[in-house]
Amino acid sequence: MSVTPIRLFGDPVLRTPAAEVTVFDRELRSLVKDLTDTMMHAPGAGLAAPQLGVGLRVFTYYVDGQLGHLVNPQLTLSDEQQVGDEGCLSIPDIVVPTPRALRAVARGCDMYGEPLVVEGTELLARCIQHETDHLDGILFIDRLDREQRKLALKMIRDAEWAGLPGPIVRDSPHANPTWQG
Repeated sequence: MSVTPIRLFGDPVLRTPAAEVTVFDRELRSLVKDLTDTMMHAPGAGLAAPQLGVGLRVFTYYVDGQLGHLVNPQLTLSDEQQVGDEGCLSIPDIVVPTPRALRAVARGCDMYGEPLVVEGTELLARCIQHETDHLDGILFIDRLDREQRKLALKMIRDAEWAGLPGPIVRDSPHANPTWQG
């Protein structure tokens, strides 16, 4: 098992767009394993490479018993919207209703460079969008309206972990079963 520290809100890597993967080698497969192990340990529904401090366009997900990963995702989103509770492993214990497209189709590659399509509605669609946002340097709180974002930022400032130096690994699983990515 290779659980890696998760970067927290305030770390510049979370606001930096990730680079496209061009080399599909053992190092990339090791990154996918680290992402998967860390996500499952957290536990979370998804985890993007920047959350581990790696600026590459890769994420993993575990939604409704479906475990997977995607490299270099390109999204197609439905016009129909949903609003649901959303959280983030890089912003621990903060869960806020967040608008997202109801359906998402992500085209990319697997860790071997083979074409891969991941399609989902509701929770899987939310996860795909959330993790792809991480690859673009966007956090879920950026998707909130002005008032909700202001409230979320206050909750972050008041959080126990706010201002802690460096990345952390959460040793205890989240008690809250809502979505975390």
